[in-house]
Amino acid sequence: MKKNFELEKFIEEAKSKDHPESYLIAILHKAQELYGYLSKEVMDKVSSAMDIPTAHIWGVATFYHYFNLKLKGKYIISVCMGTACYVKGAGAVLDAIREELKIGMGGTTEDMLFTLSEARCLGACGLAPVMMVNEKIYGELTEKKARDIIRGIRKKSML
Repeated sequence: MKKNFELEKFIEEAKSKDHPESYLIAILHKAQELYGYLSKEVMDKVSSAMDIPTAHIWGVATFYHYFNLKLKGKYIISVCMGTACYVKGAGAVLDAIREELKIGMGGTTEDMLFTLSEARCLGACGLAPVMMVNEKIYGELTEKKARDIIRGIRKKSML
């Protein structure tokens, strides 16, 4: 497998440097880039190659929020639950999205198209309530508008 080879090569490069254990986060980033998330098998592979206990790698992976322990969908939907968004109805928008996708917070749809998460603040308070789909911000949301956006993305993905 090309991914395995690429990860092994990356680990070997790290091991050739002074203090190779200091490259653990970079190695985990590379693994996530290659596989989409950090599975137990990938963490075990890194553990074995780096001679670092899997428990330590698990601790690092769970400490930093940017590491994913489950495979994510093609579209990551982050609903802002900051004060401005919450006051302007983000809770109802989030409920509508959960209902539309039939998943809970942190869940991924069966077709691996969407993963749902919440954010503390997306920095677009003037457009409240907002959600971000991958890197695109959608503002002034209503329950209907949020559903329509999701349906549009789903329809476009099926073409």
